[in-house]
Amino acid sequence: MEFAQAGILQPIPAHGRYLFFSMTQPTALRESLQRLAALADGERIVVGLGAALVQALGAEVPGLRAMPDFSGHGVQVPSTPVALWCWLRGSAQGALVLQARTVTQALSPAFHLDRVLDAFRHGDPAAAHDRDLTGYEDGTENPEGDAATAAALVHGAAPGMVGSSFVAIQQWQHNLDSFDAMPRDAQDNAIGRRLSDNAELEDAPIAAHVKRTAQESFSPEAFVLRRSMPWAVGHQLGLFFAAFGCTLDAFEAQMRRMAGQEDGVVDALFGFSRPLNGAYLWCPPVRGGQLDLRLLGL
Repeated sequence: MEFAQAGILQPIPAHGRYLFFSMTQPTALRESLQRLAALADGERIVVGLGAALVQALGAEVPGLRAMPDFSGHGVQVPSTPVALWCWLRGSAQGALVLQARTVTQALSPAFHLDRVLDAFRHGDPAAAHDRDLTGYEDGTENPEGDAATAAALVHGAAPGMVGSSFVAIQQWQHNLDSFDAMPRDAQDNAIGRRLSDNAELEDAPIAAHVKRTAQESFSPEAFVLRRSMPWAVGHQLGLFFAAFGCTLDAFEAQMRRMAGQEDGVVDALFGFSRPLNGAYLWCPPVRGGQLDLRLLGL
């Protein structure tokens, strides 16, 4: 769709840098966001706005809300709202470091850069899908073509809303020592696929991740477009999960089932990984090569 931030639909880049901002000077929000809009083309820089920021601007984005805390049934799935999120995408990390400085300077003094997370594509660069650090393919069940556009982008809405997207983000931290200690068949059963050929296991346990998140098994169907990237900081590592949708409902249905809120069965992923944070954001459309913020009165 011509109005979409192109980076949402494009393949995972070689390198990514995530920037997480909080609000510091509400009176300067509009000027800072106008500078960001001119910088962010939606391809090299994908931008998401949180509900608190939209509210501070006196605006409303239908369907945008704060992520619930899904904790319970022995697992923690925290909600950690973010005012503004930027996903910098590129082929070289050095360029992203410098680009992040430009974005941060443009957003000052209205926003404070609270956190930075670098990410990368893992696996064969020529493969259709990248891999999680466990070695398993990520995004196998992603919709493609028109189905991806339908799942990820808002359609049939007013100008300023059409072509936008909602995104759920979570930083998952893996315990690879625990995962590596599992026999291969136990690993495959936890994911619901064979590592050797990525084939789905017909007799996978009910707790297998593939079973928990089978998008067509929900009513209504819960299709999202995953654009996740591995990360590593010192001895810590994991997957930065990002699920884009025309609404937040599909992700929310999947996450509730994963966390055991639907039937008491917790996703096997929690046996070796856990989400450190989580937030919902709205990714505005683009117009004329820059962010279209007319819905926010900008």
